[in-house]
Amino acid sequence: MQVMISCKIKPEQVERNVELLREVYEEMRTLGPAGLRYASFQLDDEVTFVSFAEMDDGPEVLRGLEAFQRYRATLDERCEEPPAMTVLREVGSYGFR
Repeated sequence: MQVMISCKIKPEQVERNVELLREVYEEMRTLGPAGLRYASFQLDDEVTFVSFAEMDDGPEVLRGLEAFQRYRATLDERCEEPPAMTVLREVGSYGFR
């Protein structure tokens, strides 16, 4: 399963959002969850964040990460616009990581 999640964060919550995302990535590096590839990007407007996830066994792998649960539990409060998830179907890629 491949998905893209985008959200627009309240300007005063951007720093907190980045902190929480860093905690998520630290836990991922520590635990090394199998079958998960995940990347997050902050757009030029500085308030829009886009994450791409590829999960071999579905989203259950994320549910097992405490830092991700903390991030997700307060995401709606930090958002100016609700998060939007889109399922992706790869057409092709080259050297993407």
